[in-house]
Amino acid sequence: MSSTPRASAVDAVTPLVPGVRGNDLFLRACRREPVERPPVWMMRQAGRYLPEYRAVRATSDFLSMVQTPELATEVTLQPVDLLHVDAAIIFSDILVVPQAMGLPLTVDEGVGPVFGETVRSMDAVKRLREVEPRESLDYHLEALRMTRRALDGRVPLIGFAGAPWTLAAYMVEGKGTKQFAVAKKMLFEAPAVAHALLETLAVAVGRFLVAQAEAGAQALQLFDSWAGSLAPAEFRNFALPYLARAAAIARTAGVPLIVFAPGASWALAEIAQATLCDVVGVHWDVEARVARERVEHLPVALQGNLDPTVLYAPPAVIRERTLRMLADFGGRGHIANLGHGILPDIPVEHARTFIDTVREWRAPAGA
Repeated sequence: MSSTPRASAVDAVTPLVPGVRGNDLFLRACRREPVERPPVWMMRQAGRYLPEYRAVRATSDFLSMVQTPELATEVTLQPVDLLHVDAAIIFSDILVVPQAMGLPLTVDEGVGPVFGETVRSMDAVKRLREVEPRESLDYHLEALRMTRRALDGRVPLIGFAGAPWTLAAYMVEGKGTKQFAVAKKMLFEAPAVAHALLETLAVAVGRFLVAQAEAGAQALQLFDSWAGSLAPAEFRNFALPYLARAAAIARTAGVPLIVFAPGASWALAEIAQATLCDVVGVHWDVEARVARERVEHLPVALQGNLDPTVLYAPPAVIRERTLRMLADFGGRGHIANLGHGILPDIPVEHARTFIDTVREWRAPAGA
């Protein structure tokens, strides 16, 4: 890929025009305000399913893309330009926070993220660096500033971070695993170490999210990707309190906060109550109607939850399943999304079918 497209994606930016709202469906839905239709975006929407992303990736390794604001801006904009989603989410990775705390990180194709050191003792927790986002994570903040200018008000920009338990699980294991048995073992054998690590992470994550809002993010999302690896008792003891702690700090930024804990759909109401989030993400493992019932007494919007594998189906099936999901959520206080990130081998036209079906849908009168 030549350098010309990358230069044009950034050089053409113009300052934000005060007072120009553009497409604010996403922000209104976060606040549960009336919308003409549900806004739609996809987790991992700037990713390998797009040929344009793969073209950029062919010229750079993953972490270099994350740490180069021009490249992060380019791939963040791609789904906005190509699929007309209603929100952009900054291209990055949840593990940038542990990396900023001093853990050597590599991300290899086919292997995934690997830390060169692990955190399995109180001494290791104490050795972690304090995170100053404007220093160790300024490349991420600069990507937000650059992308916000490039969007020029077309759609809102989302910043994000990994939740404390999910980050701790990676840091203790040293890599992603199926069971996170070593990390869970710590919860029982060395709970004081686990709590110290989780508290340290909660503060770092919260401050990072606030810095992202100050850099231009108009909404924030907390991903507790491995919430489903914990039984309810451990989730309530080790995940939820620190998720709430990070959320409390993030809420001081004054922008909508989304919390997504896949695999913990049983706890949707508890998550919403503990974090006081504006939006709670809904995993694909629970029906939309059930999710609505679990939080109907709470002032929270819902985001989700089409199973990403539905996008392998023929377009007619994708359309039918999307329409069913939209009807079950009911339109008001709903942000259409997948129930997890889009998979890398999904055909682009199938993703477009999902997006276009949402964009064409209108709630029945009186809904």
